[in-house]
Amino acid sequence: MPYCAQARNGGYVDGVLRPGMVLTVEPGLCFQPDDLTVPEEWRGIGVRIEDDLVVTDDGHENLSAGLPRSADDVEEWMARFAG
Repeated sequence: MPYCAQARNGGYVDGVLRPGMVLTVEPGLCFQPDDLTVPEEWRGIGVRIEDDLVVTDDGHENLSAGLPRSADDVEEWMARFAG
């Protein structure tokens, strides 16, 4: 399997996922500060939840499933590192 720097588009288009391959799923929202199509309190913010999935013989495993998801849980988790 090639390293990321050696990857080419042709290897992914119509490609087949094989066990051991890892992919990142990055759903997110970003609102520009001057975006009048969203409520004012949401302008200028961005939110993204990223997961890393490894392909297995019988599906996939979410490598980041154990990480906190809610704002309160993230703040609590980060506070442990801040001392």
